Amino acid sequence: FTWAQTRRKMNQSLVSEFLLLGLSWQPQQQQPLFLLFLIMYLATVLGNLLIILAIGTESRPHTPMYFLCNLSFVDVCFSSTTVPKVLANHLLGSQAISVSGCLTQMYFLCLFADMDNFLLAVMAYDRFVAICHPLHYTAKMTHQLCILLVTGSWVIINLNSLLHTLLMARLSFCADNVIPHFVCDVSPLLKLSCSDTHLNEMMILTVGSLITFIPFVCILVSYIQITCAVLRVPSTRGRWKAFSTCGSHLTVVSLFYGTIIAVYFNPSSSHSAEKSTAAAVIYTVVTPMLNPFIYSLRNRDLKRALWKGFLKKHIFCLIESIPILVSRK
Repeated sequence: FTWAQTRRKMNQSLVSEFLLLGLSWQPQQQQPLFLLFLIMYLATVLGNLLIILAIGTESRPHTPMYFLCNLSFVDVCFSSTTVPKVLANHLLGSQAISVSGCLTQMYFLCLFADMDNFLLAVMAYDRFVAICHPLHYTAKMTHQLCILLVTGSWVIINLNSLLHTLLMARLSFCADNVIPHFVCDVSPLLKLSCSDTHLNEMMILTVGSLITFIPFVCILVSYIQITCAVLRVPSTRGRWKAFSTCGSHLTVVSLFYGTIIAVYFNPSSSHSAEKSTAAAVIYTVVTPMLNPFIYSLRNRDLKRALWKGFLKKHIFCLIESIPILVSRK
């Protein structure tokens, strides 16, 4: 009888929804943050969609452009996983998110974050083959290999995200349902659980670490090989041309991993909710917004695709339609 009462009391105390505190607890900062996030989200979606449309209009897009198109798609989905919920909560005046909705958001957050990581590694390998083995580039980076690399990445990160989501779904959450974050991330949810989280933490340290660090090691090895190959080029102009080939990708890699190192591997201060929130903002909003600008400014192939394949076509259509509109008036 005592156990039945205890069980009934636990079932009554289980939470059915979480409360996301958002970015700031101060009311005077809510409106400026809403406008800032809205502008950044629109810039992210428009910038990445423009890249996808520009590459899609190319009759035979180059291999780097194929990977860039996938990266832009992932960036749009990455921001769309979190930012619309933040904006909707502000407009509705609600901080609530259901348990199932929170787990779904956590799944897609892990999915697109890991896919960003894998795509950066695949693009680093592509740059390695282009610079270190230029004569064999077309033979090695075939269309079938590109599809295999991207498809294999999607399969691996889907399994990883599904693993962490299922392990999180088996936990119980009692009493406290306040998440000091604007997104349902793994770490804040584990702190709220009243179940044994040992298995979850072990999987994060093993599987999650492998998913994160293996692509990073691949990027590091690729750029070590690229640097050694470039330093063997006799002319300064040739070295500069080789480095400029991977300049945009190296900028994005530095931004992505620089944030991770600065936030999570800083010995001067311990890990806190504020640092987690700052890292999530950079991952989900800032980096996806900056990627289109970085590639547009530094990638000549993308500039050519934007002008020939998309902007030029639509500008000419607009110019040709002006006399028709004037004659109708």
